[in-house]
Amino acid sequence: MAGCSPRQAGRTLLQAFLAAVGRLDKSLNPKDTILKLRQHVFTWTDLIHVFHLVVAGFWLTIMQSPGFPLKLLIPVLYFIAILIPLTSQFFIPATPIFAYLLSFYTSRFIPTDWRPSISVSLLPTLESVLYGANISDILTRFTHPVLDVIAWFPYGVGHFVFPFFVAAFLWLFRSKEALHFFGKSFGYLNFLGVWIQIILPCAAPWYELIHGLTPADYSMKGSPGGLARIDALFHGNGYTVAFSNSPVVFGAFPSLHSACATMEAFYISHFFPQYTRYAWTYAGVLYWATMYLTHHYLIDVVGGACLATAFFYLFLPDTLKGPGATAPPGGLPARSQRNKYEIYDLEIPRRNANGIVDAADFDLDEESDHESDDEEVDITYRSPNATGGKFKPGNVRGHRHTASIASLIRGDERTEEGWSPRPGQSTEMSTSTFELFPDPAPAPSPISPFRWAGISPQTTAALRETLQANHEKWHLFFNDRRFHK
Repeated sequence: MAGCSPRQAGRTLLQAFLAAVGRLDKSLNPKDTILKLRQHVFTWTDLIHVFHLVVAGFWLTIMQSPGFPLKLLIPVLYFIAILIPLTSQFFIPATPIFAYLLSFYTSRFIPTDWRPSISVSLLPTLESVLYGANISDILTRFTHPVLDVIAWFPYGVGHFVFPFFVAAFLWLFRSKEALHFFGKSFGYLNFLGVWIQIILPCAAPWYELIHGLTPADYSMKGSPGGLARIDALFHGNGYTVAFSNSPVVFGAFPSLHSACATMEAFYISHFFPQYTRYAWTYAGVLYWATMYLTHHYLIDVVGGACLATAFFYLFLPDTLKGPGATAPPGGLPARSQRNKYEIYDLEIPRRNANGIVDAADFDLDEESDHESDDEEVDITYRSPNATGGKFKPGNVRGHRHTASIASLIRGDERTEEGWSPRPGQSTEMSTSTFELFPDPAPAPSPISPFRWAGISPQTTAALRETLQANHEKWHLFFNDRRFHK
């Protein structure tokens, strides 16, 4: 929807939403799900569901709030959701994300005797050794309210909102497999990240600023770090309360903020490549924000980004590579599909008010010294008659005309289409003699189609060099039968 007006963008979103709703299975009968389960052919990959049951059972066992029997509502509601066909379409792919959320919330109830000791100096030491300085400390030495707001938006807002936007756009504009891929890769990324933070607890930069390198214990509360300035700016205490009661206080490594931002940038650049620059700009600003707000060291950011890269390509199926990544789902209008210029990675030419390709797109700077005397005449209405006869323009079809130029490159292979060089001459492009159809009788005054279009011989030569330099790409482009309608 790049370049669209708000009204056009809204209309496109509405059409995509209606099409997505139309693709849903709207059945509310659990028997349909049971029937599908009976017909399912089980494989070794289905053992992942057993793993989820074991992990969920462990967390539910140690969960203290809500207590028994209220906590039993969690598995009951989940099983009801996956039994109903309508809701199962969302809850089953989101199972890895639910596993991450359950692990993150319930980790606060792990007994202290089970927890490993907290490392305070490991991360700053690694950062100094690997990067030559404490980069995160340098970034926090100068603060300003404007910088606080810039850092707050991706770290304190975008991190919690952006995943929902990505999932929604994948559901609306891409295939069902893309949404399933999002659920698996994003969910297991955060699931593993939380477990690493539990097994390898490390103090964040805010701890070093407040307590120095004194040993830490699990009775300590978390800190909002630089987000406390946002609370003061907006006269609230939301971030102070949230981070003080965080289930994972010493979860600096890896940075799941940077991991999620990297993963979301991968999703956008892979499935919506026209927005790549914006996605990675957001990720880059968030990398800086994690260190500016004293929540992570640089080593944490790098670790999270590397983890996200590994999970993205590990879970990316072959069906979503290449053209399958940007293929729209069924039910969307044809205009949402990519045109031939996007498929062959060619710049879409600009056209003037008459629908003719802008001459500037040929990227030819030299002007002919032998231009016609009537420079003021639009080449669209210039007569092909050398004597200056009248010419009445008809319905110009730009594609046919452009395809004829491509035919000059391989005229010997396209004789069956009526394009043939003059008998007895080379198959190379000629700027002086060219015929639309093979005719043994020589024309009295042969005129090149380029000269007919008002293109000078020097311009023709430059155009020929450009076409020959991109021979294969243009040949495939103009002979793609999917667009010859």
